[in-house]
Amino acid sequence: MNSPEQTIEKYLEFLFSLHNRGIKLGLEKTFEFLKKLGDPHKDLKCFHIAGSNGKGSTSSFIASILTEAGYKTGLYTSPHFIRFNERIRINGQPIPDKYIVQFMQENEEEITNTGLTFFEVTTCMAFKYFRDQEVDFAVIETGLGGTYDSTNVIDPLASIITSISLEHTSILGDSLELIAEAKGGIIKAGRPVFLGLLPGVARGRLMQIAAEKGSKCYFLEEYVNRRGDSIEFYSSELYFDDLTTPLRGNYQQLNASLAILALNKVLRFSDNGKILKGIRNVISNSGIQGRFEKVYNKPAIFLDSAHNVEGIISFLREFVKEKKKHRKNYLLFSSLNDKSTEQMLIESSSHFDLIYLFELEGNDRAAKIDDLAGLAEKNLIKYQKVTDIKSFIRKFMGAAEDECLVVYGSMYLVAEVKKVFEKKYYSNIV
Repeated sequence: MNSPEQTIEKYLEFLFSLHNRGIKLGLEKTFEFLKKLGDPHKDLKCFHIAGSNGKGSTSSFIASILTEAGYKTGLYTSPHFIRFNERIRINGQPIPDKYIVQFMQENEEEITNTGLTFFEVTTCMAFKYFRDQEVDFAVIETGLGGTYDSTNVIDPLASIITSISLEHTSILGDSLELIAEAKGGIIKAGRPVFLGLLPGVARGRLMQIAAEKGSKCYFLEEYVNRRGDSIEFYSSELYFDDLTTPLRGNYQQLNASLAILALNKVLRFSDNGKILKGIRNVISNSGIQGRFEKVYNKPAIFLDSAHNVEGIISFLREFVKEKKKHRKNYLLFSSLNDKSTEQMLIESSSHFDLIYLFELEGNDRAAKIDDLAGLAEKNLIKYQKVTDIKSFIRKFMGAAEDECLVVYGSMYLVAEVKKVFEKKYYSNIV
């Protein structure tokens, strides 16, 4: 008889093997599987969040504020960093192994025979878990795009689109307008939509989609003022003079503002104290990781989920302040091949003394190490190749105390680095 640990590992291995089925855009299989599960998504009150950057943070802020307001709140995000369970949480607590095992045992034959993908199965598991646990609200982050993303089977209380930039161009389209159209697929008839700070062409396309569906648009720029490094938020019912968050960066203040705006307009949230507590406790209430996250002190090691040009520019704008504290600054970089990798490297090059390049293993979308090196050479960027993450990180821990390593380019890369720190107890770990 398998031990509980062996059983969960067996089913997670089966679940992860579904990655081999690739990414299949479309909702038919998701609807069919959900029907067999009793259509749990129909019983949920959801907030649905899409965007090129900021969707995970905005989702986490919404969930945290709802939790502080006393609601039982489900949060579905991706990817995970260490454990699969991180993707599905209630009030910050990950889904138990026992539930995952039970779900997989009950549906193994269906999953095997129908060609369901990893993300389709995971999404349906989240909906069923949230329904079974009778959550008051569920905060649902899209995986890829919007229109054909597996999460797009819900009829949410509101749709939120955080940002639009060029990404996944081979799947979503090669223009901001086409990407906006794909992400705008989460806008539902008669349901309000909340838009972050967007490029004009993307904003215009989303406004068209909202008008066609009779959905009222709320624009973040009408509710915030930038004052240097601080953000002022105001509505008819709320005012925050300097909105600060435990997640570093002006862009995180904007993500928090978008979360506040949605809750204020949809649920009439106007309790300043609970809202601020939700913002302040976002890490413990949501489990959010990898956002300008410092994991080691001397030398400094920072992890960030920036994975496209817009995200990297936002990170670097904040990193300029940190950079001055260190004698040498290095970057560990990898990317998926459907990103604007060359531009990501170009934007990064002036901020670091050396860029270390790594090829993600076991991911058929990963940029090849020789291709990354070729882009670096083409743009006269100083680089070195890394083949073993664990050895590299451990070696860097012995570097001079005034040096700094930043890790970004792919959330999968951040996950690989975080595994090095799992269950380790170094004196300098933050």
